[in-house]
Amino acid sequence: MSSIVVSQLSFSWPDDTPLFDGLTFTVGDGRTGLVAPNGAGKSALLRLIAGELRPTAGTVVVDGTLGYLPQSLPYDAHRSVAEILGIAAVVDALNALADGDTRDEVFTAIGDDWDVEERARAQLDRLGLAHVALDRPLGTLSGGEVVTIGLAGQLLKRPGVLLLDEPTNNLDSHARHRLHLALDDFTGCLLVVSHDRALLDRMDRIAELRRGEILSYGGNYTMYTEAVADAQRVAEGNLRSAEQELRRQKREQQQARERAARRASTAARTLKDAGLPKIVAGARKRRAQESGGRVDGVNAARVDDAKARLDDAEKALRDDDVLVLDLPDTAVPAGRDVLSCTGLRAIRGGRLLFSGVDLSVRGPERIALTGRNGSGKSTLLRILSGEQDPDGGSVRRADGRIAYLSQRLDLLDPDRTVGQSLAAAAPSLSHTRRMHLLAQFLFHGERLELPVAALSGGERLRATLACVLYAEPAPHLLLLDEPTNNLDLVSVGQLQSALNSYRGAFLVVSHDDRFLTEIGVQRRMELSGGRLHDAPVP
Repeated sequence: MSSIVVSQLSFSWPDDTPLFDGLTFTVGDGRTGLVAPNGAGKSALLRLIAGELRPTAGTVVVDGTLGYLPQSLPYDAHRSVAEILGIAAVVDALNALADGDTRDEVFTAIGDDWDVEERARAQLDRLGLAHVALDRPLGTLSGGEVVTIGLAGQLLKRPGVLLLDEPTNNLDSHARHRLHLALDDFTGCLLVVSHDRALLDRMDRIAELRRGEILSYGGNYTMYTEAVADAQRVAEGNLRSAEQELRRQKREQQQARERAARRASTAARTLKDAGLPKIVAGARKRRAQESGGRVDGVNAARVDDAKARLDDAEKALRDDDVLVLDLPDTAVPAGRDVLSCTGLRAIRGGRLLFSGVDLSVRGPERIALTGRNGSGKSTLLRILSGEQDPDGGSVRRADGRIAYLSQRLDLLDPDRTVGQSLAAAAPSLSHTRRMHLLAQFLFHGERLELPVAALSGGERLRATLACVLYAEPAPHLLLLDEPTNNLDLVSVGQLQSALNSYRGAFLVVSHDDRFLTEIGVQRRMELSGGRLHDAPVP
C-alpha cells in the first residue's frame, strides 16, 4: 500500500502571501485526479509533496518510492534522452565496462541496473518512442516527445507514488492514448493534475482543491461534474430560500417594532389619563420597555440567523466567471483571402519536417491543424506568422494583422503589468476604456497591478488574449499553438468563450477534440508524412 498523508499543511510564498493554511487530506492507492482553478495551488501542492518546496507548518508523509513529473522539464537542447531518463551515468558505466574498464567506480555506478538500457528501451517503445535513440539530443525532439520521455524516466523508477503535473500537454492523440494505457496499468498511488477531460475520466476519484480545502468525489470526472451540478442546483435553491427567509425575518422585525411603538404610545396616554402615581407609572413603563426589548432581541436573533444561513448559502454557490466579449473589429468578410502558402518546406536538425505544403485561409474560417508530435505543426505556425523563414516555398499574407500565440505564452513583457501591457498594445484607448476591457477579461483591483510574470497560467492567457484581440489594428487571423496547455477547466471555458466571440479566422493546433468542437472548427488539416492533408471533421 502506497499513500500520501498531508497533515495541517501551511505554506506561504516568499512575499508572505498565504496559499495553504491547515490543509489535511490523504490519498491512497488508485488513480486520483486533482482539479482546481488556476492559481489555487495545484502545482505548488505537488511540489510540496515532492519536497521541492518546504511547508511553513504541518507535515507531508509519502509512503513509497516517489516519482514526480513537473509541468516544465529543465530544458537544454544539448542534453540527451538518457540524461532526461536519469540513466546517463549508468549507460556510460556500462559502455566503459564493455570497453574493458573494470574499476570499482564503474561497478558502483552500475549497481543493480544491469538491464537499464533494455528497460528504458521497453518503456520508450511502450509510450510510442521506439524511434528515439538514447543518445539523441533534446533539441531534435518536439515538446510532446520531451514530455513523454520525462514520463518514461519517472516510470523507470518503479515508483509506488507518482505525481504528474499536466502530463498530456503537447501530446498528440496517439501519445495521449499510450499515456492513458500506461497509467491504467499503474498499480500504486497516482495523483494527477490535468485539464485533459479524457484522462480525468479514467480516474478512480477526483480531488477538488477549493478555498484551501480538498474535497474528494468518488468516480471519474464526468461523475464529479454531475455531482457538482447537482450540488449547485441545491445551493441555488438554498440561496433563494435563505434570501426569502431573511426578507421575511426583517419584515417581521420591522412589524414587531412598529407594534411595540404603537403599544408604548397607547400605554403612555393611558397612564397619563389614569392619574397613577409617578412611581407606579414608571414601573409599568419600564416593564413595557423590557418586554418590547425582549421581543426585539428575539427578532434580531432570527434576522442574524437568517443572515448566517444566507452567508452559508452564498459560500456553497460556485462563482466561476465567464468571458462575455464583443469583438466587431476582428470581423473578416466571407471569401476574403487572409493567407496562402505554396510549396512550403522546413528542415530541423538536418531532418526534413515537411515539404510541398499548400494552404489557403479565406474569410472567417476556423481550422484545426493536427498531427503527430514532431511532425512540424509548431514550425508551420511560426513560418505562417513570419517568425521563421521556410527552407523553401512562399507565404502570401493579406492586409490585416496576424497574431501568433505560442505554446509558451511569451508574447507579453513579463515585467509589465496587465494594464501596461494593454496600453502598449492599444495606445489610443483611454484609461477608462482599458479598465473596462480588462474587467471583461476578469482583471480587477490588485490583479491589474501584478506583473505578467506573477500571473497564473489562466490569467496569463486572458491577459495575452486581451492584448491580442484589442490590439491596434485588430487581428484578422489568429495562430494558436496548444492554447489550452496548463489551463484549468474553467479557463478552458473562458478561452472557448473568447474564441467564439472572435469574428476573424484562426488556425489552431490542439489535440483536445472536445475543445475543437466547442470553438466551432469547420475544417481540419493533418500534417503527416511530411505532407498536409485534409482530415475529416468529427
